[in-house]
Amino acid sequence: MSALSREDVTAMILSAKREAGLTWEGIAEKIGMSPVWTHSAAMGMNAMPQDKAAAFAETLGLSGEAALLLQESPTKIWEQTVPTDPCIYRLYEIVGVYGPTVKALIHEKFGDGIMSAIDFDMSVTRVENPKGDRVKIEMSGKYLAYNAW
Repeated sequence: MSALSREDVTAMILSAKREAGLTWEGIAEKIGMSPVWTHSAAMGMNAMPQDKAAAFAETLGLSGEAALLLQESPTKIWEQTVPTDPCIYRLYEIVGVYGPTVKALIHEKFGDGIMSAIDFDMSVTRVENPKGDRVKIEMSGKYLAYNAW
C-alpha cells in the first residue's frame, strides 16, 4: 500500500516546481509533451504513461513512488459546481454562453455527435494586440458520432 496519496504528490510537484524555478513549458519540453497535458496530468486529471512519469519525476526530483502514482488512472472530481476563481469562472461563462452554439455548429458540420475530450489537444498562447494582449485557446478533439442502436 502506498504511503503517499495523489494529493500528496500534487503538493510535492508544486513545491518542487517552485523550488526549481521551472515553468510548465520547461517541464513539458523536458518530458516531450505539451504544457497543457503536462499540467493536467500533474494535477491528477490524466494518467501519465510510465516513460513520461519517470521523466517527470526525474525532472522534479520526485520519488519512484510518486512516479507510480502519476501513472494511476484518475478519479476526476470537481469540488464545486461553478468555480469562483475569475480565470476558471470565465471559461465556465464561455461554455454557458457559447456551448449551445458550438454544439449546433458541430452537428451541422459533422452530424449528431461530440468532440472527444480524451483524443484531444489544446494550446494556450499569447497574441500581441495594440488594444491589449489576447489569450488564444485552441482545442482540437476527435469527432465521435453517436451510434444509433
